[in-house]
Amino acid sequence: MNKKELKEFLDHKVEIYNKPDFIPHDPIQIPHRFTDPSDIAYSGFLTATISWGNRKSIINNATKLMDLMDNSPADFIRNFQSTDLDRFDGFVHRTFNSEDCKTFMRALQDIELRDDGLENAFAKANKSASNLQEGISKFKKRFFEIEHLNRTQKHVSDPMKNSSAKRINMFLRWMVRSDNNGVDFGIWNQLSMSDLSLPLDVHTGNISRKLKLLKRKQNDAKAVLELDTALRKLDPLDPVKYDYALFGLGVFDDL
Repeated sequence: MNKKELKEFLDHKVEIYNKPDFIPHDPIQIPHRFTDPSDIAYSGFLTATISWGNRKSIINNATKLMDLMDNSPADFIRNFQSTDLDRFDGFVHRTFNSEDCKTFMRALQDIELRDDGLENAFAKANKSASNLQEGISKFKKRFFEIEHLNRTQKHVSDPMKNSSAKRINMFLRWMVRSDNNGVDFGIWNQLSMSDLSLPLDVHTGNISRKLKLLKRKQNDAKAVLELDTALRKLDPLDPVKYDYALFGLGVFDDL
């Protein structure tokens, strides 16, 4: 396919998958249970954090997390006392355990109190960065300003250490990307859709290589940059809309 044909093909696949039917089968269903922007952001961040492995398991464990927060994540984060964190004893999703969970709660409360929420924290980090991926790295440093176990740091990816940062890029897509299709929320306006990066995983990476959008074999930060460059040529204002096409082709279609 030439560039025009490829764009037409991918735009068509975006139309197929970027619609509400996508929600019940994806972890994005968790933040869609809420209407308050702060609830959406905090539930989305925590859901994205544990979004690796089996999707059913991700959704089940994210649901457990919301239950443990009385299904009012923003209120819980703003107001919990240290003894309230005992309720997370025994929670585990793969390598994300109860101590990691408690650290995340303390870090999010610190961000709520000092930055007035996740959007401001990401925006502040991004202002001193040359691009959004560097901004994610600076956000990670901000996130772990509280006391924490060193092991917990692995649960927030760092693109400056060559991570694809799939889960944070997915979370930012949820919060920042705006259209009329009702899947992504588009509730943050301090970051730009044009600066977003595709949440690169096994599915999107394999399809991108088949379509000759990506040459690099590893799914790392360098691959994200290569794929970003290709997708911004197809749509410079909304490059990550193609996440729907590439993910859908990888999971639901045969190419």
